[in-house]
Amino acid sequence: MSLTTEALAAMVREDSVHKHVYTDPEIFALEMERIYGQAWIYVGHESQVKKTGDYHTTRIGDQDVIMVRAADGKVHVVYNRCPHKGAKVVPDGDGCTGKFFRCPYHAWTFKLDGSHLSLPLKNGLEGTCYDPANPDFSMKAVARVDSYRGFVFASQSAEGPDLLTFLGGVASSIDNLCERSPVGEVEVAGGTFRVMQKSNWKVFYENLHDTMHARVTHESSFVAAREEAKEIGEMPFELLIMDGNGEPYEFWEKLELRAYHNGHGYMEAIFDPAAATRDPVSREHFAVLTEAYGEEKARQILGMNRHNTIIYGSGSPHTVFQQFRVIRPVSVDRTMIEIQTFRLKGAPDAVFDRALTYANLINSPSSNVMPDDVEVYKRCQEGNQTRGGDWVSLHRYLGTDKETPDGMVSTNGTSELPMRNQFAAWKQYMLNPAKTPTQADKKEADRAAA
Repeated sequence: MSLTTEALAAMVREDSVHKHVYTDPEIFALEMERIYGQAWIYVGHESQVKKTGDYHTTRIGDQDVIMVRAADGKVHVVYNRCPHKGAKVVPDGDGCTGKFFRCPYHAWTFKLDGSHLSLPLKNGLEGTCYDPANPDFSMKAVARVDSYRGFVFASQSAEGPDLLTFLGGVASSIDNLCERSPVGEVEVAGGTFRVMQKSNWKVFYENLHDTMHARVTHESSFVAAREEAKEIGEMPFELLIMDGNGEPYEFWEKLELRAYHNGHGYMEAIFDPAAATRDPVSREHFAVLTEAYGEEKARQILGMNRHNTIIYGSGSPHTVFQQFRVIRPVSVDRTMIEIQTFRLKGAPDAVFDRALTYANLINSPSSNVMPDDVEVYKRCQEGNQTRGGDWVSLHRYLGTDKETPDGMVSTNGTSELPMRNQFAAWKQYMLNPAKTPTQADKKEADRAAA
């Protein structure tokens, strides 16, 4: 396939997208360059690197990177590569490298910001271009790094909007997650779930705001929850959070869907915010927030009625149940999902326990809900590889969306506005590539050679 600008533009219609955007490896490779090569991407939370030398490895698109806390207290993000032979300097996962990085292959060492420190037997490099001050002999830093309320993002492009401009309206979801702590701070805790999905990365983003699938895809779990509740004579929290997927279509139609610029957005919550003062856990949480912020502000914080927020390219924070589903593309038909759970500093322990319960029952690989989604995502991937048709529908409530100063809002909760918004962002990135670090380096080299 010839991926010309015209060919890429033709893949996104107002009411549908071509199936190749999910199945073509060449398009996937271009996405890694043009979307993940320029957008701000979530790399981790500052609480994951508390002490000097603490590191967290992750990926920005197809690039392995390290988030690390340096001696100056700042968080840096560097590519996980030694400039000598190209070896990954630290293994995947979390750890502490101490006062410096040391490559396991030939013991080249680097400061925690990636700059060159030392190497064995320097006399062997006399008379060569080796120079500790030359960036070619350092671990390369990602072009831009910034943090919003402890959430660290990085961009591989030196150019583009600043982080807060990029986040736009969804920054308020991060604000709400932090404000649910009486001291305004959260930390990653309780471990991380990882689920490998056999589908393209965009499928999960679309599904996060797909209100039409819940009562169909998750029928087995909400029916089982209702049967169990009937047998025991009550609907405890563990069953209630599964029961929510079984609401009738009329319920889903009343929900609000918000679409912001850059593909971001959120879906109105499916649980009643007025319940914040009814169950014992919420009452205790409300009490500590009232003490910290006052009753009016506490009601406002707990009443922010959002379910899944989408930060396009990064994943989905969920404010009510204190988690971030991080979406990492692996290949055109493989996507790694990492579910991070947050503790609200200063909040009652029961609030964190409830968040862990939600994560286990809804998002864990062995839950009654997540496997439903993973199966249908796989079927979408497989079906789009057949000759059964070329286009994927985005028709629902097309033309009815209302414009707002920062995006769009749906007129019906079953609208496919979020999917159309995501592909508008996809098209913008794919047709207007920024100057990536590699391109910038080449341009500078060409200028020097001339």
